[in-house]
Amino acid sequence: MTTTHDNQGCGKPECGSGGCASKSGQQRIWEIRTEEQAYAKLSDKQIPATNRYGQKVDLIELTGGQAPNATPGRSMFINENPAVGSNPNRNKQHGFFFTADNCIGCHACEAACSEKNENPPHLAFRSVGYVEGGSFPDYKRMNISMACNHCDDPVCLKGCPTRAYTKHVEYGAVLQDPETCFGCGYCTWVCPYNAPQLDPIKGQVSKCNMCVDRLEVGLKPACVSACVGNALDFGVIENIPERREQARVEIPGFPAPEITHPNIRFQQIRQLPDEMKRTDSMPVKYHKDEAGRYRPAIDQKKGQAKHWNLARLSSRENPLVLFTLAAQAAAGAFALAFLGALAGLPGFGAFAQSMAYPVLGLVCFGLVAFGLFMSTMHLGKPKRFYRGFNNLRYSPVSREGLGIAIFIGCLGLHIAASIAAQPDYRVLFGRIVGIPADAVISPAAATQLGTVFGVLAVLASAVGLYYMNRCYRIKARPFWNHWQVGTAFAGSALSLGGLLTGVAITATLGFAGLPYQDAMLTWASVMLAGMVLEGIGHIGHARSLGQAEHEGGAAYYIQCTTFGKTFWLRNALLGLNVLLASALLVWMVTQPAFGRNTVLAFGVVGLVLVATSLISRALFYVLVIPTTMPGAFFWKNKGFEEHARDIGLANMPQVGVVPKHAFH
Repeated sequence: MTTTHDNQGCGKPECGSGGCASKSGQQRIWEIRTEEQAYAKLSDKQIPATNRYGQKVDLIELTGGQAPNATPGRSMFINENPAVGSNPNRNKQHGFFFTADNCIGCHACEAACSEKNENPPHLAFRSVGYVEGGSFPDYKRMNISMACNHCDDPVCLKGCPTRAYTKHVEYGAVLQDPETCFGCGYCTWVCPYNAPQLDPIKGQVSKCNMCVDRLEVGLKPACVSACVGNALDFGVIENIPERREQARVEIPGFPAPEITHPNIRFQQIRQLPDEMKRTDSMPVKYHKDEAGRYRPAIDQKKGQAKHWNLARLSSRENPLVLFTLAAQAAAGAFALAFLGALAGLPGFGAFAQSMAYPVLGLVCFGLVAFGLFMSTMHLGKPKRFYRGFNNLRYSPVSREGLGIAIFIGCLGLHIAASIAAQPDYRVLFGRIVGIPADAVISPAAATQLGTVFGVLAVLASAVGLYYMNRCYRIKARPFWNHWQVGTAFAGSALSLGGLLTGVAITATLGFAGLPYQDAMLTWASVMLAGMVLEGIGHIGHARSLGQAEHEGGAAYYIQCTTFGKTFWLRNALLGLNVLLASALLVWMVTQPAFGRNTVLAFGVVGLVLVATSLISRALFYVLVIPTTMPGAFFWKNKGFEEHARDIGLANMPQVGVVPKHAFH
């Protein structure tokens, strides 16, 4: 782990900036700069045994000494210096203390943090926002300064697929290694506090490191030392600083602490209005409940007018739109074709014996490969994609990736075995290679291997799709944290998979002059079931979030207004598609001798299905609003960010908004 230049060494050329070399050849910790004032020094005199959540403050005691190298004198190797600091409380959980009444919104803490960490203008590990309420002359504003809270239950650590995060017993610091990170940004999704910062230029995440280099020599973090209004303080968690009387766990605008048990405490005594509003573009405000806690509510800043905004459906998450849809379609199509043949469904067995069956397998293989490629290109550092399997113990992203990787591997082996078992391909193989296929593998052995790999592929795809769903069940994003995500993903697998299988099996049997009506009934029923399942999810989602007074409800409000016409179009097309498919199925059952016109009608259903799937998945990513801190200062305000890009202001680096053409 490295930190930047805040505490310099003794100044001797032979020592460098990391520390001094003594006569014995050992390095010691860097010296404290002489200009540091008393208020910048740590002064914890009493150490509590537990915090308010019942967790032990002594982290060595908490781990029972079982954490890797969990010893009181372990080096943190700051700037590659093996020396150990003299802080007597270095193995206790530390945290920030913020007195909201004192904060004047000067951004000195933000500037000090950025200077120490040498951040570019578009990144800030600590940022200042505010909420306001009331009316003249009783107008109130409350400023909020926020960075990483080094939580007891760091969701960033559990979510990160590369294991770039570590919760240290030293100070309880949650540290992140940008060089391990491959820039997926998942930690920025799960964190409720805007702590991890994804740099779109470097393609990696970095964040507050608690200034552990300063803590090692008994100094408070740079942001605390720079605070003009004495609003920020720091020390062992639950210790209330001098001249303070509160240690609250939340204030207006702060996400629910139950998500991560953050190590920050607040004092906010000044009376505030019952309703506090954000001054950024997010349609969220905060209303005081009967218990005196401020809860999020919807702020209808955009009114009730409905718009299309089709251009805004495009986002940074476009690769994930394609990845999820492609992977789900491939998984559903292969499972239907393979299991249908295994179960002896009419028409599926004949299709599995044809030369077209491996072709369908190759199409599914290509879809998954395309989806994985798009997912990889979504990374800030695509060449480090292999690190995505590092955190199988915790991260659903790692488990999703492993499931899809095993699926594509077993699918490839199943395709090879299917080709080896198919008579026409065996003849073709012998003519091209000049060696009889029987000399390589018998048809019976190839069939058995194909069955084994097919079963494994289906199981792996189920695991991959399950954890794909789990990736989005994020407490910090209530719009996603709903069972509708599961119905949407499963529905896409059934509907798109049924459509893909239907095209292949109907065309194959039709050209061969074989009856395809029974097979068509099967895949059309599966496709309809997928659309119905997705529709049920949308209805449940609308009922839940249409009544919700949190960020999920705010996202639903945006869906009904900013994207209201697009949302209505999606719903209308999906509903009409379900009705048309249902009518066609009834016709097929009552008229067994249906023909080409029915197939063409299902072609229309398929085209509409693809369109609605793309719209739905694009809305899924564009609409989500996280439970995040209010931001009203330049680039932290998404409304200002969009305005700056529209008028070209983003081209000025000092504004702090990254132009889209500069993205990694």
